[in-house]
Amino acid sequence: MQQFTVPQFIDVEDKVIGPITVRQFIIIMAAGALIAICWKLFYFNTFLVVALLIIFITIVVAFAKVNGVHFHIFFINFLITMFKSNVRVWNNSFGKESLRIETEKVAPSEKNKLPEKSFNSSRLTELSLIVDTQGVFRGGVGAIDSTPTFTKEVHYRDN
Repeated sequence: MQQFTVPQFIDVEDKVIGPITVRQFIIIMAAGALIAICWKLFYFNTFLVVALLIIFITIVVAFAKVNGVHFHIFFINFLITMFKSNVRVWNNSFGKESLRIETEKVAPSEKNKLPEKSFNSSRLTELSLIVDTQGVFRGGVGAIDSTPTFTKEVHYRDN
């Protein structure tokens, strides 16, 4: 059987220039281009304020991580969470028209209808006893008239 080496650190980004990765390098280059544009557009005092703001944002976006996630991905997820609806409502009306059309096509005939089951009070009492005893009392034909095999003794303490 042929042996293959499995990469160990697949989540570590490749370093391009010293400790700077490709992603960080592209962010820094974009910020440098933006600062160069600001140099041509603004007066010097305005340029300094805008350039310092751009440098601060660039450092945060390029180098900061929040819970191990790059800041720009965290920020995008934050924006999606803030502007997306938190309430999810099930749209029950979807497909009702097609369901109504199908049910009208397949209308059951009178002879194919199942008889409705009706329970008398003794059967309901038997079922409630089965539920109350958590299945210990099995029930059966004439089980209500006979004494159940399971009895639960309740002792009250006098105060």
